[in-house]
Amino acid sequence: MIKNFFGTRTGIIAVGAMIGILAPLLQKLGNPGNMGICVACFERDIAGGLGLHRAEVVQYLRPEIIGFVLGSLAAALLFKDYRARTGSAPFARFILGVFAMIGALVFLGCPWRALLRLSGGDWNAVLGLAGLICGIWIGTLFLKNGYNLGRTQKTHFSAGLLMPLIMLGFLALMFIYPQVAQEPKSGILFYSVKGPGASHAPLAIALGAGLIIGFLAQRSRFCTMGAFRDLILFKQVHLLSGVIALVVMALVMNLILGQFSMGFEKQPVAHSLHIWNFIGMALAGLAFALAGGCPGRQLFLAGEGDGDAAVFVFGMIMGAAFAHNFGLASSPAGLGPHGMAAVAVGFAVCLFIGFTMRKTT
Repeated sequence: MIKNFFGTRTGIIAVGAMIGILAPLLQKLGNPGNMGICVACFERDIAGGLGLHRAEVVQYLRPEIIGFVLGSLAAALLFKDYRARTGSAPFARFILGVFAMIGALVFLGCPWRALLRLSGGDWNAVLGLAGLICGIWIGTLFLKNGYNLGRTQKTHFSAGLLMPLIMLGFLALMFIYPQVAQEPKSGILFYSVKGPGASHAPLAIALGAGLIIGFLAQRSRFCTMGAFRDLILFKQVHLLSGVIALVVMALVMNLILGQFSMGFEKQPVAHSLHIWNFIGMALAGLAFALAGGCPGRQLFLAGEGDGDAAVFVFGMIMGAAFAHNFGLASSPAGLGPHGMAAVAVGFAVCLFIGFTMRKTT
């Protein structure tokens, strides 16, 4: 019954509602404003925590990301849905992950955070969501014209466990090298002492929330990119039902918790450069569509054994490192000095992949 439930409309709505409940609660318990969960931002923080970039305000190994992968693995093993596979243009997926992250950091958030920003009253998210949908729409044009990264192949059972094992390693590092007082470094890990990276829910709660979401999302195939793709291509609203439930429940929770503040200005970890909110998320949406899933979905796929999704995830982590090392990421003060050029290059690369990687008969 449980296995079948999450494949129903009610099941996907329940999963979206659960995410909509947990994300504002995580914010209340310490995560940054309108960032109870943001896959892109949290992967950026992980890159910082590992020292891949030195932006001191965004350095922390986010337990939610670890939980997403491990929760998905647990669900896949329990319901016999684990399938180790790889081999579908992995390097192209890595590059798509890099530019998906760059686009998301120009906007300052992934699709999940765009929805959560909207539910918290941040009207800048409307431009971001419009850009996301536009980018996905461009991606669907390539899909209609034969775009295909090729078939995956079954591989060794253990190969699919590498991503979960890496996440277990990250968790172990947090216990071996916990933050000491307000020190910016503990052993080999970096910790923010100010800024968004210093704002986080207690480790056990954040990990628990990630495990729950990872487990439920793996069963329901929850995906924000897939929701809009299916609506555009097939006029199907199954996945979209979960996305709507997320926004509605998050709005209710933000109102209850006193976290709702409506407007464009002075929103937490956001800027009001509307055209770049749109363009940044358009790039991210195109990259997600070409890669076959939003950043959350890629983590869940990696947990269930998909090596190509794991490559995309590491592409996003490296994209975050590039973005902060080379001045590509935005901040509440506005665009990074090289953000515009990076977005232009990102569109050129994604369009090159879309036009040239098509199935031929």
